[in-house]
Amino acid sequence: MNLFYLLKPKTTVAYLNKTGSIRQGLEKMRVHGYTAIPVIDDNGEYIGTVSEGDFLRHILEHSKEGLGAVENYHIIDIVNEERNRPAKSTVTMDDLLLMVMDQNFVPITDDRNVFIGIVTRRDVIKYFYDKDKKAENNI
Repeated sequence: MNLFYLLKPKTTVAYLNKTGSIRQGLEKMRVHGYTAIPVIDDNGEYIGTVSEGDFLRHILEHSKEGLGAVENYHIIDIVNEERNRPAKSTVTMDDLLLMVMDQNFVPITDDRNVFIGIVTRRDVIKYFYDKDKKAENNI
């Protein structure tokens, strides 16, 4: 199966720009109801992922500066480049399955590391479930 059947394209997925403010990031996460969100740079390249915990840690570390300080810091200041490792668009379904065992979604990039969308854990599990059911029916 082709990964692109499972891909949620960039145009349908919320993501943050690394130069956006902490406040902008918090607002976008609240509006979309996400607990983690991909971060890209000005060229569209995938940088990493930020989570609710990253925002909370930042706010707690800078609490003496007041809530207005969220305007003075940018997403790049809190992004976790190790979380939600990306996969190339040529990744196999078996490799995707291994990746979603450790992360809720897999950011997908092209050969230039440009973010093109995500594949969710739910969609990968459903793919393997449907594949198993189909195999059972063919026996």
